[in-house]
Amino acid sequence: MRLKVDKDNDSLYFRLDEKSIVQSEEVEPGVILDFNAEGKVVGVEMLNLSTRIKSDQLKVFQYETE
Repeated sequence: MRLKVDKDNDSLYFRLDEKSIVQSEEVEPGVILDFNAEGKVVGVEMLNLSTRIKSDQLKVFQYETE
């Protein structure tokens, strides 16, 4: 799993695994899902991140697992 914030392009990309992406779909404005050959989501991209979250909130990353 990878999480990348690109401040220059004002985007966030969350990659679930490294399988090849065969299709992408914009499910709502600025939210793009990447799918593998089996139709499973392998990545999520959020564009215009600065309109979705305050910049100071990007400094804190919380990870939870059970």
